[in-house]
Amino acid sequence: MTMSLQEMSDRFEVQDLLADYADAIDRKSWDELDDIFTEDAFIDYSVMGGAKGSLAEIKKFLAEAMTIFPHTQHLVANMQIRLRGDEGTGRIMCTNAQVMDMGEGKRHVFLLGLWYVDKYVRTDKGWRIRERVEEKSWGHNLPKGLEGLMGD
Repeated sequence: MTMSLQEMSDRFEVQDLLADYADAIDRKSWDELDDIFTEDAFIDYSVMGGAKGSLAEIKKFLAEAMTIFPHTQHLVANMQIRLRGDEGTGRIMCTNAQVMDMGEGKRHVFLLGLWYVDKYVRTDKGWRIRERVEEKSWGHNLPKGLEGLMGD
């Protein structure tokens, strides 16, 4: 399959968008999500015990929920990106290492495996994520209280 320069450029822009998302989440820079999602985006983290809703609702949720995780690292890979004109879809693998504050100076490190199932759109500000839905895959060393998160 031969790609045009525009198709290659679009793909690189979407890949950068995905890396920027992971970086903003790990740095807890919630306002940077405004440059990653459309204003009317729908985001669904509910399968992993999180919230679902608008960008504003998700930013509020993240600002509150992520305080117990002093460190996270979202590693995105196997980017199955399909672009058609000004729209596209993606299924993005993510391995997420998290450090959870357990109180009294104790921390617990655990891993999550998941996919992001995305819809993308080209806007006048560049490519943005219009919809993101998480699909869970696996968990390792889940802390007490989160053992049932993976349905095991």
